[in-house]
Amino acid sequence: MTRAVLLRALTKNKFVASNIPRSLSVTNLSRCISTLILAEHESGSIKAQTVSTVVAAGSLGESSTISLLLAGSGSSLHEAAAQAASCHPSVSEVLVADSDKFEYPLAEPWAKLVDFVRQRGEYSHILASSSSFGKNILPRVAALLDVSPITDVVKILGSNEFIRPIYAGNALCTVRYTGSGPCMLTIRSTSFPVTPISADSQSKKATISQIDLSKFKEDSVSRSRYVGQSTQDTERPDLGSARVVITGGRALKSVENFKMIEKLAEKLGGAVGATRAAVDAGYVPNDLQAIFFGSSLDYIPSILMAFKLQEEFVCLRVCVSGGTNGKNSSTRAIHGVWCFRSHSTFSWN
Repeated sequence: MTRAVLLRALTKNKFVASNIPRSLSVTNLSRCISTLILAEHESGSIKAQTVSTVVAAGSLGESSTISLLLAGSGSSLHEAAAQAASCHPSVSEVLVADSDKFEYPLAEPWAKLVDFVRQRGEYSHILASSSSFGKNILPRVAALLDVSPITDVVKILGSNEFIRPIYAGNALCTVRYTGSGPCMLTIRSTSFPVTPISADSQSKKATISQIDLSKFKEDSVSRSRYVGQSTQDTERPDLGSARVVITGGRALKSVENFKMIEKLAEKLGGAVGATRAAVDAGYVPNDLQAIFFGSSLDYIPSILMAFKLQEEFVCLRVCVSGGTNGKNSSTRAIHGVWCFRSHSTFSWN
């Protein structure tokens, strides 16, 4: 009896499979990919993380359409939109939401805006960079849509299969999205470098469309309040996207010694970082604490140099494969880093 039931089941499955239209094959479904990217901009310019996210979106499918969503108010928003239209040839459309509600990147209004745009665009994928901006907004959008986001993607294998790090970067995990809603991803920008664009490609500009916000509901928009933002004027690259990072620890012992780290970073064209102990000691401001905890797992620099971290080797074990070996100066393997140099007992004399 069991054999007969199994035979009927196999026959039924074969019959159903033989009647699937060829137009619904997996290959043809990949051509229907439509991606919405949450774009970051500041002072009228698109951030480099957004362009890297566009490069990542191009790996979802050869015929995928990519739209950039910009929100804010004032002339800087429109300047950023004009730059976004020609930032990469893969961008087909730039959507602009001009309103005082989006003057600051708060999660509540942005999440409502993304849901508002998604209902009209029917996007299959929603992407953002793995920055504080993306990690603040995308989880709330995912909660509104009742989907599970996939964070810190370092490689895209297909439209629904991705690779992301786990266990503080000591292992890589292949994740397959099987949900019915849009696939939501945060992208590690340095895993998708931007290649030089030819002059012909730079001349191509995407269409810029203004979003009609007359039907945009304002409920839950005012649940959070913008207090302020403190920034430092510096010519060094941003720590969240720098290719070269020079960091120091508490054993530098003074603010004056830490300035040597800053001079070295300026010579190498890199960013300055610090451990939590160095920040707690008052050597550097809190926004530079981004090497071994927090922001360090949001990006992977190409070159990472560390000075005076001997009392903080427990931090190294978070991101260094194989732990420490007790040597004064050693090169260690970190996934995605070309060169890591640790000087634990470096002498300034």
